[in-house]
Amino acid sequence: MRFISSQRVVLFVLALMPLIALAHGISDEDKQRMLDGGYIQYILLGASHMLSGYDHLLFLFGVVFFLSNFKDIVKFVTVFTIGHCITLMFATYFKITWNFWLVDAIIAVSVIYKGFDNNGGFQRHFNMASPNLLKMVFAFGLLHGFGLSTRLQQLPLGDDPVQMIMRILSFNLGVEFGQIAALAVMVAVLSLWRKTEHFARFSYGANLGLILAGIYLLFVQLHGYQHDVNGEQFRFPTEEHRHAHEDLDIKNTTDHSRNAL
Repeated sequence: MRFISSQRVVLFVLALMPLIALAHGISDEDKQRMLDGGYIQYILLGASHMLSGYDHLLFLFGVVFFLSNFKDIVKFVTVFTIGHCITLMFATYFKITWNFWLVDAIIAVSVIYKGFDNNGGFQRHFNMASPNLLKMVFAFGLLHGFGLSTRLQQLPLGDDPVQMIMRILSFNLGVEFGQIAALAVMVAVLSLWRKTEHFARFSYGANLGLILAGIYLLFVQLHGYQHDVNGEQFRFPTEEHRHAHEDLDIKNTTDHSRNAL
């Protein structure tokens, strides 16, 4: 029965993967809004970035999945928040960065890790206790904050130290607003779900789906990295692309001439 239930959940996650793969980078429109607007724009962007950051949300979902005590939820979320605030602010201010595709690929590993841990993977496959969850959540919080920083550094933050700090803090505040909103929904849904008989039946499959989603995100980010560093291997060479357009123009001209006759 659990195997059949798990299959259904996994199929559901597979159906959602095209949405999960949507990038949550900084668009040109967002950059222009930052130039035209004030700190409020950084707050709004931080919130929207978190709410569209499926890797961050999946990890948080895994963290709170089995937490039913409100104090435990606050404790783990606070530790995660402290972690990502540290790297978000310091890495951005001191301009410490790395290829964001690779950072997001490692963040995808954190999603895989949480699903694996939730399903008792360490006990089942390694015959050992799970690593301290509080420490792991803090460590992954640092990682997630660094991922947010790589995106924030794509924005015009200015050269004035005070202005830069205010923009970083505004973005970070927005991230926290987005995180609170997302967590409120997650905790409410999980709280209601735990009261049904389906929770025990589907929990294994849900976390298996979390692992699959993490693996999918990992390959998406690694593929994006390959495009980033070896772009010419993934697109038409410029000369071939030009000839292709010329051939298409000739074909269209010929077709129009035939239609005229």
